[in-house]
Formats: sequence, structure tokens, C-alpha cells
Amino acid sequence: PSVRSAPPSGPPDRTVERPVREDQALLYRLTGDLNPLHADPLFARAAGFDRPVLHGLCTYGITLKAVVDTLLDGEASRVRSYGARFASVVYPGETLRVRMWRGGGAGTSAGVGRAGAGAGAGAGAGAGAGAVRVAVSAVERGDAPVLADVVVQHD
Repeated sequence: PSVRSAPPSGPPDRTVERPVREDQALLYRLTGDLNPLHADPLFARAAGFDRPVLHGLCTYGITLKAVVDTLLDGEASRVRSYGARFASVVYPGETLRVRMWRGGGAGTSAGVGRAGAGAGAGAGAGAGAGAVRVAVSAVERGDAPVLADVVVQHD
């Protein structure tokens, strides 16, 4: 079952911006996802988009790398689980704004995310097990949400 949570309140602990390369969707096709939605402008328009869109899993990966690099000292092995809800598409060439709240964020309940995984306040780099709540938006579209309900559980 899908569960939606309110975005964290209060200012994020960290905010980073990650530019998406114009050719990122074409490079991501090398993973074997050859859906023309990501490469063919005519197909994308017929599907209701202005232009080809970035693969959702590529957006997912860019986001997790931003969290790992920013709050987990670049140590991907510390990630225990990661969940997100796709809220909108990302277009190649856009900039992703990644906002991060340690410990689940102010006004959120501890324990958000995987069952049995606590999200202690102040969790983050060097702070032991915890959770990071994340909001991801497209800067060029007025900070339109692209990933929501993002939780990274970590050691």
C-alpha cells in the first residue's frame, strides 16, 4: 500500500543542486532501457510531453548520490533502504534541487520508512543509524516537485 507523508517543515539541513546533462537520457539508455519516450521528440510529444524525459530511475539515482555524497561521507555502503514517490518528470538539461532533513525533518515522526528502522533526531554523517527525508524539485520549473516522500535509511 502507498503511504504519503507531509513534507518536512522547517529549513532543510542541507540543499544541493545537481545539473542534469542534456544528453543524460541518451547515456542512460546504455543500461538497456530503450523506451523511445527518453530519446525520440516525436514519440515524447505524442505521449503528452514537451520533449523526451529523463528515466525515472536515473532521477532516483542522482538523488541518492546527492544524499550519500552530502550527508553520508560518500559511503554508499551505509544506505540500508531508499524509497521515493515519482511526482513529475525531469527533462534533460534541468537542474535538480535536493533538500535534505536529517532524522526525518522537523515536525515529522521518527521511524518513517522501513519497518523497524528508527530515525533518530540528528542522524546524519557520523551520527550512527538514522533517516534522511528528502524533497527533490526542478529549479527551472519553479521548484516543481519531481520526487516526493523520499526517505533514505542509513547506518
